[in-house]
Amino acid sequence: MDTWGVYAPWYVESRSTKKFRQWSGVVRARVSTRRASRAGRVENCRIRPSATEKSLTDPTPQHSANDDLLFTPLDLGGVRLGNRTALAPMTRVSATEDGMVTDRNARYYAGFARGGFALVVTEGVYTDTEHSQGYLHQPGLATPAQGEAWRPVVEAVHTAGGAIFAQLMHAGAQSQGNPLRQGTVGPSAVAPRGEQLSFYRGSGPYATPRALDAREIADIRRGFADAARHAVAAGFDGVEVHGANGYLLDQFLTDYLNQREDGYGGSVENRVRLAAEVVDEVLQAVGSEIAVGIRISQSKVSDFHHRWAGGAEDAETIFTTLARTGAHFLHTTEHKALEPAFSTGTETLAELAKKFSGLPVIANGGLGEPKAARAALGSGAADVIAIGKGALAQRDWPHRVRDGLEFATEPRPDTLGPLADIKDWELAR
Repeated sequence: MDTWGVYAPWYVESRSTKKFRQWSGVVRARVSTRRASRAGRVENCRIRPSATEKSLTDPTPQHSANDDLLFTPLDLGGVRLGNRTALAPMTRVSATEDGMVTDRNARYYAGFARGGFALVVTEGVYTDTEHSQGYLHQPGLATPAQGEAWRPVVEAVHTAGGAIFAQLMHAGAQSQGNPLRQGTVGPSAVAPRGEQLSFYRGSGPYATPRALDAREIADIRRGFADAARHAVAAGFDGVEVHGANGYLLDQFLTDYLNQREDGYGGSVENRVRLAAEVVDEVLQAVGSEIAVGIRISQSKVSDFHHRWAGGAEDAETIFTTLARTGAHFLHTTEHKALEPAFSTGTETLAELAKKFSGLPVIANGGLGEPKAARAALGSGAADVIAIGKGALAQRDWPHRVRDGLEFATEPRPDTLGPLADIKDWELAR
């Protein structure tokens, strides 16, 4: 039997119909039971609940009608957030050559926590010492030593009053800098569209990848789980699987990049399979200890205009499949999060994620204006707002918005240029 056919425990496939049926509700119950086994603790603004507290995947509002939704607390995957603002993950290529974070990373991330961001999501962190690295000087969680290097970063964010999630990423065919291995890998031998990004030290078109085999796919799943274990050892409050923006898991989901004829290709049910398997394996590894979620998008670094061909039907399949794993949250990202996801409907991607998963949703994309952020929360589609460009422009965005103060809306021109590395002036208190 194919390895993909026996691995995923939340569904089985009929070879005659090629359709999926849900196996049972045991996965969600399993995760809830394991998470409830942790005792409640208080540290700064972060609280892990005891078994007597309410289920943390229940998106029931925790505020009165008169409260400012941006600044009401929320339990997200077992982590107590003092408000609904998060630093969006942004690649800053500022680790050492061998993927170790340093004091610069600690000072950088802690600055956003001091500025009022309740949650800090790191840039994408590579997960293994094979083909997962995407950029030169990208940080890793592939080894225990890399995990240990993150400990001072985590402690700095905690001391500043924030929670911190590590974003676990495999670049796949979108890699443009990996000193560990020659060549790139992907679902099929199809190169991503567009060209590499110069501010991440890339140039020219993306290389045509080598198609992954079943053994390598299994190794990639294990790499994500091992990286999550290193995140736990470093003290992270959660991990976010990177299933967006054209990286490996999104490549499997993308119809024109995935031309496989096995259980990972063809239908959208098959193409979302690897993302779901990775989330499930990470949950089995660390889901009882920290929050586990996944980031999803339609557009990519290499293809800004991509949309799912099946529209809302594809969204239903994708989000329901991911929810069946027992994930604690979803993170959607669009260029403009408040705009309809598809030309044929009115619902945003965040609304579709909430509708079809029932999970807490982090929304990202053009929400740096407080009115837009509050609209996303007020609609019920989003539970947390992730700010990227606005955070780079104003590290204390949450404090300034809360206090009604003016704030910058555009980052300095040299923030991401000529390289997107962390600048000295960003580290000033």
